[in-house]
Amino acid sequence: MKQNTIFCLIFLFAFSGCAWFQARDEKTAYELAEEGMTAYESGKYRPAIESFEKLKDWYPFSEYASLAELKIADSHFHLGEYDEAIFAYEGFETLHPRNEAIPYVIYQIGTSYYLQRDTIDRDQKAVRQALDTYRRLIRDYPKSEYSVKAEGHLKECLKSLAGHEFYVGLFYFNNKKYEPALSRFKTILTEYPDVGIHQKALHYLALCEASLKKQRQNN
Repeated sequence: MKQNTIFCLIFLFAFSGCAWFQARDEKTAYELAEEGMTAYESGKYRPAIESFEKLKDWYPFSEYASLAELKIADSHFHLGEYDEAIFAYEGFETLHPRNEAIPYVIYQIGTSYYLQRDTIDRDQKAVRQALDTYRRLIRDYPKSEYSVKAEGHLKECLKSLAGHEFYVGLFYFNNKKYEPALSRFKTILTEYPDVGIHQKALHYLALCEASLKKQRQNN
Protein backbone atom coordinates (compact mmCIF):
# COMPACT_ATOMS: atom_id res chain seq x y z
CA MET A 1 0.00 0.00 0.00
CA LYS A 2 2.81 2.38 0.95
CA GLN A 3 4.65 1.58 -2.28
CA ASN A 4 1.50 2.28 -4.30
CA THR A 5 1.07 5.67 -2.60
CA ILE A 6 4.68 6.64 -3.35
CA PHE A 7 4.28 5.50 -6.95
CA CYS A 8 1.13 7.62 -7.32
CA LEU A 9 2.86 10.70 -5.88
CA ILE A 10 5.83 10.27 -8.22
CA PHE A 11 3.48 9.82 -11.16
CA LEU A 12 1.47 12.94 -10.24
CA PHE A 13 4.63 15.03 -9.76
CA ALA A 14 6.08 13.88 -13.06
CA PHE A 15 2.83 14.56 -14.87
CA SER A 16 2.35 18.01 -13.36
CA GLY A 17 5.99 18.83 -14.05
CA CYS A 18 5.63 17.89 -17.69
CA ALA A 19 2.47 19.95 -17.93
CA TRP A 20 4.28 22.98 -16.43
CA PHE A 21 7.12 22.72 -18.93
CA GLN A 22 4.66 22.31 -21.77
CA ALA A 23 2.74 25.40 -20.70
CA ARG A 24 5.93 27.39 -20.27
CA ASP A 25 7.37 26.26 -23.58
CA GLU A 26 4.28 26.92 -25.62
CA LYS A 27 5.96 30.02 -27.02
CA THR A 28 9.58 30.36 -28.04
CA ALA A 29 11.74 33.37 -27.25
CA TYR A 30 11.26 34.58 -30.80
CA GLU A 31 7.47 34.24 -30.56
CA LEU A 32 7.38 36.16 -27.29
CA ALA A 33 9.60 38.88 -28.78
CA GLU A 34 7.34 39.12 -31.81
CA GLU A 35 4.23 39.17 -29.64
CA GLY A 36 5.71 41.89 -27.43
CA MET A 37 6.80 44.06 -30.35
CA THR A 38 3.40 43.74 -32.04
CA ALA A 39 1.69 44.92 -28.87
CA TYR A 40 4.25 47.67 -28.32
CA GLU A 41 3.98 49.06 -31.86
CA SER A 42 0.18 49.05 -31.49
CA GLY A 43 0.42 51.16 -28.34
CA LYS A 44 -0.68 48.25 -26.14
CA TYR A 45 2.08 48.75 -23.61
CA ARG A 46 0.69 46.68 -20.74
CA PRO A 47 0.37 43.48 -22.82
CA ALA A 48 3.79 44.27 -24.28
CA ILE A 49 5.28 44.37 -20.79
CA GLU A 50 3.69 41.02 -19.99
CA SER A 51 5.16 39.38 -23.09
CA PHE A 52 8.60 40.87 -22.55
CA GLU A 53 8.59 39.91 -18.87
CA LYS A 54 7.88 36.30 -19.85
CA LEU A 55 10.65 36.39 -22.42
CA LYS A 56 13.11 37.80 -19.89
CA ASP A 57 12.12 35.30 -17.17
CA TRP A 58 11.85 32.19 -19.33
CA TYR A 59 14.76 32.83 -21.66
CA PRO A 60 17.26 35.03 -19.74
CA PHE A 61 20.13 34.05 -22.05
CA SER A 62 18.21 34.50 -25.28
CA GLU A 63 19.43 36.90 -27.94
CA TYR A 64 16.11 38.70 -27.42
CA ALA A 65 16.51 39.18 -23.65
CA SER A 66 18.18 42.60 -23.91
CA LEU A 67 15.45 43.72 -26.32
CA ALA A 68 12.86 42.67 -23.75
CA GLU A 69 14.64 44.63 -20.99
CA LEU A 70 14.76 47.78 -23.09
CA LYS A 71 11.18 47.54 -24.31
CA ILE A 72 9.89 47.00 -20.78
CA ALA A 73 11.50 50.32 -19.88
CA ASP A 74 10.10 51.99 -23.02
CA SER A 75 6.62 50.65 -22.29
CA HIS A 76 6.65 52.06 -18.76
CA PHE A 77 7.86 55.37 -20.18
CA HIS A 78 4.97 55.55 -22.67
CA LEU A 79 2.53 54.67 -19.90
CA GLY A 80 3.80 57.64 -17.90
CA GLU A 81 5.20 55.34 -15.22
CA TYR A 82 8.43 57.27 -15.02
CA ASP A 83 9.84 55.82 -11.80
CA GLU A 84 9.40 52.29 -13.16
CA ALA A 85 10.93 53.39 -16.45
CA ILE A 86 13.97 54.87 -14.71
CA PHE A 87 14.44 51.67 -12.71
CA ALA A 88 14.26 49.55 -15.86
CA TYR A 89 16.56 51.82 -17.90
CA GLU A 90 19.13 51.92 -15.10
CA GLY A 91 18.98 48.12 -14.88
CA PHE A 92 19.65 47.89 -18.61
CA GLU A 93 22.60 50.28 -18.36
CA THR A 94 24.07 48.28 -15.47
CA LEU A 95 23.76 44.97 -17.31
CA HIS A 96 24.83 46.26 -20.74
CA PRO A 97 27.18 49.22 -20.20
CA ARG A 98 28.69 48.93 -23.70
CA ASN A 99 25.47 48.38 -25.61
CA GLU A 100 25.01 50.75 -28.54
CA ALA A 101 21.66 51.83 -27.08
CA ILE A 102 23.24 53.36 -23.95
CA PRO A 103 23.13 57.00 -25.17
CA TYR A 104 19.41 56.52 -25.84
CA VAL A 105 18.94 54.88 -22.43
CA ILE A 106 20.64 57.76 -20.60
CA TYR A 107 18.56 60.25 -22.57
CA GLN A 108 15.39 58.39 -21.59
CA ILE A 109 16.42 58.39 -17.92
CA GLY A 110 16.95 62.16 -18.08
CA THR A 111 13.65 62.68 -19.87
CA SER A 112 11.81 60.51 -17.32
CA TYR A 113 13.04 62.91 -14.65
CA TYR A 114 12.38 65.95 -16.84
CA LEU A 115 8.75 64.99 -17.39
CA GLN A 116 8.24 64.80 -13.61
CA ARG A 117 9.32 68.41 -13.06
CA ASP A 118 6.96 70.54 -10.99
CA THR A 119 6.14 74.24 -10.86
CA ILE A 120 8.81 76.66 -9.61
CA ASP A 121 7.19 76.95 -6.18
CA ARG A 122 7.76 73.22 -5.55
CA ASP A 123 10.79 71.06 -4.89
CA GLN A 124 13.10 70.89 -7.91
CA LYS A 125 14.69 67.50 -7.21
CA ALA A 126 13.43 65.95 -10.47
CA VAL A 127 14.79 68.90 -12.47
CA ARG A 128 18.22 68.58 -10.85
CA GLN A 129 18.28 64.85 -11.58
CA ALA A 130 17.30 65.50 -15.20
CA LEU A 131 20.00 68.15 -15.51
CA ASP A 132 22.68 65.88 -14.03
CA THR A 133 21.65 63.01 -16.33
CA TYR A 134 21.63 65.15 -19.47
CA ARG A 135 25.03 66.57 -18.57
CA ARG A 136 26.40 63.04 -18.10
CA LEU A 137 25.08 62.08 -21.52
CA ILE A 138 26.64 65.12 -23.19
CA ARG A 139 29.95 64.56 -21.41
CA ASP A 140 30.22 60.83 -22.16
CA TYR A 141 28.64 60.79 -25.64
CA PRO A 142 29.16 64.27 -27.11
CA LYS A 143 28.65 63.12 -30.70
CA SER A 144 25.42 61.23 -30.08
CA GLU A 145 22.18 62.49 -31.59
CA TYR A 146 20.69 62.12 -28.11
CA SER A 147 23.20 64.58 -26.71
CA VAL A 148 21.89 67.11 -29.21
CA LYS A 149 18.36 66.44 -27.99
CA ALA A 150 19.50 66.74 -24.38
CA GLU A 151 20.97 70.16 -25.11
CA GLY A 152 17.46 71.28 -25.99
CA HIS A 153 16.22 70.43 -22.50
CA LEU A 154 19.16 71.87 -20.57
CA LYS A 155 18.03 75.49 -20.81
CA GLU A 156 14.54 74.59 -19.62
CA CYS A 157 16.04 72.78 -16.62
CA LEU A 158 18.24 75.78 -15.79
CA LYS A 159 15.33 78.15 -16.28
CA SER A 160 13.21 76.11 -13.88
CA LEU A 161 15.94 76.07 -11.23
CA ALA A 162 16.53 79.81 -11.63
CA GLY A 163 12.80 80.42 -11.37
CA HIS A 164 12.70 78.49 -8.13
CA GLU A 165 15.61 80.53 -6.72
CA PHE A 166 13.84 83.74 -7.70
CA TYR A 167 10.56 82.58 -6.17
CA VAL A 168 12.25 81.78 -2.84
CA GLY A 169 14.30 84.97 -2.96
CA LEU A 170 11.17 87.04 -3.53
CA PHE A 171 9.45 85.28 -0.63
CA TYR A 172 12.32 86.23 1.68
CA PHE A 173 12.39 89.78 0.32
CA ASN A 174 8.66 90.32 0.88
CA ASN A 175 9.10 89.08 4.44
CA LYS A 176 12.02 91.51 4.96
CA LYS A 177 14.57 88.74 5.29
CA TYR A 178 17.05 90.51 3.09
CA GLU A 179 20.19 88.44 3.69
CA PRO A 180 18.75 85.07 2.59
CA ALA A 181 16.97 86.88 -0.26
CA LEU A 182 20.26 88.44 -1.34
CA SER A 183 21.90 85.01 -1.34
CA ARG A 184 19.19 83.62 -3.65
CA PHE A 185 19.48 86.50 -6.12
CA LYS A 186 23.27 86.17 -6.18
CA THR A 187 22.90 82.46 -6.95
CA ILE A 188 20.81 83.32 -10.01
CA LEU A 189 23.51 85.67 -11.27
CA THR A 190 26.36 83.20 -10.77
CA GLU A 191 24.73 79.89 -11.68
CA TYR A 192 21.90 80.82 -14.07
CA PRO A 193 23.04 83.97 -15.90
CA ASP A 194 21.50 83.30 -19.31
CA VAL A 195 17.97 82.05 -18.73
CA GLY A 196 15.94 85.25 -18.93
CA ILE A 197 15.66 86.52 -15.34
CA HIS A 198 19.11 88.06 -14.95
CA GLN A 199 17.78 91.64 -14.97
CA LYS A 200 15.05 90.92 -12.42
CA ALA A 201 17.59 89.28 -10.14
CA LEU A 202 19.88 92.32 -10.44
CA HIS A 203 16.98 94.61 -9.60
CA TYR A 204 16.05 92.77 -6.42
CA LEU A 205 19.68 92.28 -5.47
CA ALA A 206 20.09 96.06 -5.48
CA LEU A 207 16.91 96.46 -3.42
CA CYS A 208 18.20 93.91 -0.89
CA GLU A 209 21.53 95.70 -0.57
CA ALA A 210 19.80 99.05 -0.10
CA SER A 211 17.48 97.61 2.54
CA LEU A 212 20.37 95.98 4.41
CA LYS A 213 22.33 99.24 4.32
CA LYS A 214 19.35 101.09 5.73
CA GLN A 215 18.92 98.52 8.51
CA ARG A 216 22.58 98.87 9.50
CA GLN A 217 22.31 102.66 9.58
CA ASN A 218 19.24 102.50 11.79
CA ASN A 219 21.00 100.16 14.19
